[in-house]
Amino acid sequence: MNKNEKFVISINRELGSGGRTVGRKLAEKLGVEFYDKAVIKGLQEKYHLTIEEIEKLKGRQQGWWADIKRQITGSGLASNYYLPKAVDLDRLDTDAVFEAETEILKGIAEEESCVVAGRSAFFVFRNHPNHLNILIQASMPFRMERVMRKQNLTEDEARKTIEKVDQMRENYVKKYTKTSRYDTRNYDLVISADGKTEDQIVEQILLYIG
Repeated sequence: MNKNEKFVISINRELGSGGRTVGRKLAEKLGVEFYDKAVIKGLQEKYHLTIEEIEKLKGRQQGWWADIKRQITGSGLASNYYLPKAVDLDRLDTDAVFEAETEILKGIAEEESCVVAGRSAFFVFRNHPNHLNILIQASMPFRMERVMRKQNLTEDEARKTIEKVDQMRENYVKKYTKTSRYDTRNYDLVISADGKTEDQIVEQILLYIG
């Protein structure tokens, strides 16, 4: 990946590995936007971005994503856009939404460099000419400790939450990409979070990029 040209970095991560925080911090270091599930689905809700509407936008003008972005108050979409609490994220997981989500991500990548967490971005950008796919994993004890601390859960609750989310994410990825999120062949870089801080992982990625 050449960071001096327009690029996309996708970060797939296990719950409790700290991968989302790594993605946000990496984006800050690189001076680009960070996108995750909440931002993408929030855009779909806010601008009613069905696949049909996206096709209309693309047909009417060049740079359709930049035009949408300009409509959002303030600079820096990912840092300033907050999803309304009333929105049920999982309710929107349908075939049509996945297609729209894919087009949104591709639209973003056409306009700017970015870091994307999850959303099967490793699959969406598999043919992008300048991309880096990363998987961040961690041992169950590491993940449980982090989830217990972050979500104020008991050990049993943390384990059950992790197992449920793991299965949901694996089902989602298999349904839409016909591959496993754990298949390391989908990634350029696989990192274990055990024994590392988020900042150390960010530095590891930056060293890999060069």
